[in-house]
Amino acid sequence: MIFKILLFLLAIFLVYLIFFKKSREQQVKQNDKNSMEKEDVMVECPTCKVFVSKKEGILSNGRYFCSKECLK
Repeated sequence: MIFKILLFLLAIFLVYLIFFKKSREQQVKQNDKNSMEKEDVMVECPTCKVFVSKKEGILSNGRYFCSKECLK
């Protein structure tokens, strides 16, 4: 009787691992992807040599500028 109960618990545990392990792996991969998207790259303004993030910089002719004054 105890053997049947242990076998049943082992089967439930294996089913749990099979179904929920994949979802945990997908969550880890998704979190890694999100953390990479949050990172920002700093680039140097060619005019004044100040570093500015790509998100805040002004893109012109393939170069990033820190302000409109440096763009002129």
